[in-house]
Amino acid sequence: MIYRSRLQKFYIEKIVPSLMKKFRYSSIMEVPKLIKIVIHQGVGSSIFDKKIIDYSVNEITNITGQKAIFCYSKHDESGFKLRKGMPIGVKVTLRRTKMYEFLERLIVVSLPRVRDFNGVKESSFDNHGNYNMGIMEQMIYPEINIDKIKKNMGMNITFVTSAKKNEEAKSLLSLFGIPFKKK
Repeated sequence: MIYRSRLQKFYIEKIVPSLMKKFRYSSIMEVPKLIKIVIHQGVGSSIFDKKIIDYSVNEITNITGQKAIFCYSKHDESGFKLRKGMPIGVKVTLRRTKMYEFLERLIVVSLPRVRDFNGVKESSFDNHGNYNMGIMEQMIYPEINIDKIKKNMGMNITFVTSAKKNEEAKSLLSLFGIPFKKK
């Protein structure tokens, strides 16, 4: 028997029939699905302090449950004292079960911990069915020990879907439980 997270089962049992009815898909294969979630944290200040990037790797690894990798600069930039090949960011790509588990923790635990939270912006869709959101501080995740934070850093979260239009992607993500702002 294959292990499926609670959100994964919810997608199969509730979201797929709901989207098929709403958009009148003729086949179950047309229903948009969540392909991957990419969490990225830019650490430009690692140029001056090399330990910050190591802290960032540890934090992102703790948050996602998967080892984070470095993102390296592609060319020199003298204005920022940046050389080609220097680590300037950290990222993780989540797929399958880990992706659904991270999404559930984000919706149920982390987003409600954001100060003055009233939903995520609807305007952050690209025209290919993907959604980007920014988190201002990593303290909203319960996996982070607040006493061990060296620097307050935000992160970008990208939801990559198989939807062709923004409306389909928004319906998919809102059925998962992502709270969009009311207009």
